[in-house]
Amino acid sequence: MLDYRFPTALQMVLSVAMAEQLGERSTSAILAYGLEANPSFIRKLMVPLTRDGIIVSTLGRNGSIHLGRPAEKITLRDIYVSVTEDKKLWASRPDIPARCVVSANACWYFKSIADEAEQASLEVLARHTSALAEVQKANTSGFDLVPDIVAQHKKAL
Repeated sequence: MLDYRFPTALQMVLSVAMAEQLGERSTSAILAYGLEANPSFIRKLMVPLTRDGIIVSTLGRNGSIHLGRPAEKITLRDIYVSVTEDKKLWASRPDIPARCVVSANACWYFKSIADEAEQASLEVLARHTSALAEVQKANTSGFDLVPDIVAQHKKAL
């Protein structure tokens, strides 16, 4: 099964950063609309992101979501680790009975390779702290920096 927590959380954080940059308001409903995601999924992802200080949210009628620290202090690794928690990149098979040299050693061998790959992935993610600037710089979509997502969201209701 594919796990969409990290790419969705990344898009959430980028959207909040963009909204802040432009002085716009972010809410879970606006994020869910903009990401075409289930609002409960967005709220579920907000829990670890808030716990880890990546975002902060205020409640109430005028509540909104903001970055919990400056964007340049948030790495893609922070977002990934926050929303995936202890889930491994690749899960190894459970220990199986040793019936030959392969079955006796396959689990530890795969785990060591998977751990090495995960560590390398986390190191790459840790180097990226300016994701919004990178996205804006590489934008070839033809879209404005931010559509009036709030108006579109209200119209959809």
